[in-house]
Amino acid sequence: MAPPLLEIRDLTKRYGGGLFRQPSPPALEDFSLRFAEDEAKITTIAGESGSGKTTLANLALDFIHPTSGQILYRGQDIAEMSRRERFVFRREVQAIFQDPFGTYNPFYKVDAVFNTVIQKFKLTNERSERRRITEEAMEVVGLRPNEILGKYPHELSGGQRQRIMVARAFLLKPRIIVADEPVSMIDASLQMRILEIFRNLKEEYGISFLYITHDLSTAYQISDDIYILYGGSVMEYGDIEGVIQDPHHPYTQLLVGSITLPDPDVRWEGRSASASSEETAAINLNGCKFYHRCPHAMERCASGTPQNYRITPKQTASCFLFE
Repeated sequence: MAPPLLEIRDLTKRYGGGLFRQPSPPALEDFSLRFAEDEAKITTIAGESGSGKTTLANLALDFIHPTSGQILYRGQDIAEMSRRERFVFRREVQAIFQDPFGTYNPFYKVDAVFNTVIQKFKLTNERSERRRITEEAMEVVGLRPNEILGKYPHELSGGQRQRIMVARAFLLKPRIIVADEPVSMIDASLQMRILEIFRNLKEEYGISFLYITHDLSTAYQISDDIYILYGGSVMEYGDIEGVIQDPHHPYTQLLVGSITLPDPDVRWEGRSASASSEETAAINLNGCKFYHRCPHAMERCASGTPQNYRITPKQTASCFLFE
């Protein structure tokens, strides 16, 4: 049996600490996930700021190293990869970031984005072939090469710049794309276009996505499954339909209740899910991390850490209410 394409096992990351300093609370704690080799999917990691989403993205991309746990790619621990194995990993696991403009050098035309990738990963030495694969990648994401190539980043819209980043990732024919808040800085009218491109890359080219977001509405539109993080721990996991339509963990219910509705005749009575600085600082470190904000908090929640209890065959919640 072939190993998973990507497997994350009990991953924990702590920042800070040292010889004379107490270790900081974990930014991510005992997180596990897997992508199958033969089934492309879009998995969302959702939660408010400080929940550990970006830490997970940076770990999955091997930008930072875990405090404990493993990340395996095709069964190989990425911390122990040879130079050649790491080269393949870098090519097959690509990233799209939140700020498309920050990725560009303003002094270079956007052509350099593609040429740098082609050169670094040795895709071709022929100018005509370089042009062909660049145009192919741009057309896949709905861009017209003759309208884009030869221009500087500031001459393009935010949506165009972000689609170029998607095209740059697609150029390498990756197996997984880690997308960290990829539509949060573009107009709502353009967000759906980017999300449709993600869905097309999954269905037509077999590319999986680790989609990092705080926006459950966009997650619901494209995801297959979802992890809800709070304080670095998984509060709820499951099929996207089940988690959004029938959330069980109190934190997930708070997030879902905070989604505004598009119907102006429906009064929105959801409470904001964003934590204040006082609430963030008050994350419980001895028991359930959501204890201080939970409307159902019990005495045992202050000192005991709940397991991930199975609610349905496709849904779990880390809450003593479901023990």
